[in-house]
Amino acid sequence: METPGLVVQGEAASFSTALRSLLNNPQYSDVCFVVGQERQEVFAHRCLLACRCNFFRGLLGPKLGPGMPSPVVLSTVPAEAFLAVLEFLYTNSVRLHRHSARVSLCFPLMGSVHTLPHTHCGLQRNMYQHINASAQPTFIYFQLCLEFVVKVMDVEMVCEALQVAVTFGLGALQERCVAFIEAHSREALRTRGFLELSAPALLPLLRSDRLCVDEAELVLAARSWARVGAAVLERPVAEVAAPVVRELRLALLAPAELSALEEQNQREPLIPVEQIVEAWKCHALRRGDASRGAPCRRRRGTLPREHHGFLDLPLK
Repeated sequence: METPGLVVQGEAASFSTALRSLLNNPQYSDVCFVVGQERQEVFAHRCLLACRCNFFRGLLGPKLGPGMPSPVVLSTVPAEAFLAVLEFLYTNSVRLHRHSARVSLCFPLMGSVHTLPHTHCGLQRNMYQHINASAQPTFIYFQLCLEFVVKVMDVEMVCEALQVAVTFGLGALQERCVAFIEAHSREALRTRGFLELSAPALLPLLRSDRLCVDEAELVLAARSWARVGAAVLERPVAEVAAPVVRELRLALLAPAELSALEEQNQREPLIPVEQIVEAWKCHALRRGDASRGAPCRRRRGTLPREHHGFLDLPLK
């Protein structure tokens, strides 16, 4: 009976260093990517990418003919994020910092694959589920980025992370982001990331009772958010705001504030007229509407007003 062979292992560090020397190195490379809006050229090795990642295996396909094939254009992919992913694929390690982790969370190979032509191997639109199911190194890298972002979470990145969490259905990350914004509400509402949230990502914030911000300030933030969306999408402010504006609790505003809001709403429609009427109804009847719940419920940061005494639903 033949004696089983002995598996010996060399030094991992030197092996990783050798492979890192091939990263973005035109020597021996057989594929070129044109990445980002700056159209940065990135050189890589087809066999390594294909054996490490199903996405690249499908994207690159079998090599046809001699010589370097035409560059693969990934104009929506941040170059820094792309290089970080390649480094992990080549060496199974990568040095993360705040910016690289943030852009990697938004890496189109992870999530915005729908921006690529469908001729690229019929990729699934939800890339997160795709890489999760295949347990690829790209999924491991994405998980490492998520863990890193949670550790270094701050007001500048939390809304970007929340958007990723909502887009990919990452419930645990969404909870962490919402909790962070609840504790740092005023600062988070002033960030660019907040203005760039999608309506589905903004909804869990506006539904929260634990935001540390007054309703008047939240209305202003929602208007700023809708203005940015209207400019980007070239749609009316009221149309952009429609999916989320019902979550604003106008009954918490004092009569003078509600009157000012109504006047501004006439100049720049944001809130449906019937929603403002419902808030006036609470004032006229001197009671909240217990059957409707949230519209009359104070948030953690709601400033006290005289009429709050007759609202039926206290702060939770």
